Amino acid sequence: MTTHRPPLIGVSSYLETGARWGAWELESALVPAAYPRMVQRAGGLACLLPPDAPDRAAAAVARLDALIIAGGPDVDPARYGAERSPRTGPPAPERDAWELALIEAALAARLPLLGVCRGMQLLNVALGGTLVQHLDGHAENVGVFGRHPVIPVPGTLYAGIAPEETTVPTFHHQAVARLGTSLLPSAHASDGTIEAVELPAERGWALGVQWHPEMGEDLRVMEALMSATEAMTGS
Repeated sequence: MTTHRPPLIGVSSYLETGARWGAWELESALVPAAYPRMVQRAGGLACLLPPDAPDRAAAAVARLDALIIAGGPDVDPARYGAERSPRTGPPAPERDAWELALIEAALAARLPLLGVCRGMQLLNVALGGTLVQHLDGHAENVGVFGRHPVIPVPGTLYAGIAPEETTVPTFHHQAVARLGTSLLPSAHASDGTIEAVELPAERGWALGVQWHPEMGEDLRVMEALMSATEAMTGS
């Protein structure tokens, strides 16, 4: 009898100080619980990937069925050859290096890849693209997710997942400027901001979304990632 093996989905995490439990306050490896819960709701097993040496990324990716690069702080502008804007947050060099290495390893292995918010921006940077360091209207209140519609580009992978205009949870002040090599825009906000990017099918399954699907009830993006893993593994 064949037993179904749930796909193992890696989720990038990060190191933070200030987390407390009981009497303890120690440096911690963190990611919002909504990410692993999204994986679990779609039937996958979540595996958290805290920062490690970049040369170990390929070994991590080799053990996974898919990869999610989570949202978080601004990408260091030095990564895409830009001067730092006063509106850009402090750098996170260890996280940038680790997550860029994970993305590069996933693309090389054709592992299904989903970038969320910062993860989409890092995918663009990994492929030679640049970022707008500040735009208004996509992060109204600090610490509170807003909502706005995204409009799919017909004929894209994302349009096949969500063919209609969809209102999504969002919080970001940076966005794609110049697209990375081979990346295609697959959704826009009403102001023209690129809200999703993807690689052509012949490059493997790779999708970046500027919003936060883990904060909503719509599982279609996550379910599409799961379907991509099943197509690769045959499970």
